[in-house]
Amino acid sequence: MLEAKIRNLENITNQDDLLYQSMELYMGTFPVKNCYLFRYSSIGYLAEGIVLLTPTELIHIREIRDDIRSLPIIFSSIQERKAKYCTGIEYFKQASSKYTFASTVTSMLIVPISFHSVVIGYYLTNEFTQKAAFDDKMLSSFTAFGKLVGSVLEKNTSHTPSQELSKRELEVMKRISWGESTKEMADSMNISELTVKQYVKSAISKLGVQNRPHAVSELFRKGIIS
Repeated sequence: MLEAKIRNLENITNQDDLLYQSMELYMGTFPVKNCYLFRYSSIGYLAEGIVLLTPTELIHIREIRDDIRSLPIIFSSIQERKAKYCTGIEYFKQASSKYTFASTVTSMLIVPISFHSVVIGYYLTNEFTQKAAFDDKMLSSFTAFGKLVGSVLEKNTSHTPSQELSKRELEVMKRISWGESTKEMADSMNISELTVKQYVKSAISKLGVQNRPHAVSELFRKGIIS
């Protein structure tokens, strides 16, 4: 039943609509009362907030940016590509106040969105129905959901036409993945920093992404760089 519902998402061509409807399906399927959606890049272990969905509103959370290595539950969930849940004292040890808007919040669930070995994002929930019981079976269902959604997102993205990067654009993106700064790239490639920035800008535009980490993550996902 769940797989059939997720397969219906494959008919959605707009990426934003697909993400929103996947969140609605998540909230309609599981005993959760909210859903944060994050994009994730393995470059710098960076998580970037996209949107928070509650039963009554949709809130943009683009101001939230985290190195997940400082958040153990998120880090382990992404490393293992498995849903993780913590509550009580463990929640206070592992969570961040950024995700707490009420004193009643004492639990957190992380559901990685992945395909194959690549995690591209995750759902975060910290409000649940009173009947929620997060045993191994329930967590396995969350894990499966994240993988199914990741598979749909992969198909959706692969059907989106994108221009091929030039040799120089690709070299710049590889150097970003190695951790080089704009100045270091300019010096080693014998070009100006302005030219480096222009290559980055055009590569981001061609890939249809929002920033450098997202661009590099997309190139890793497609197997263009490794």
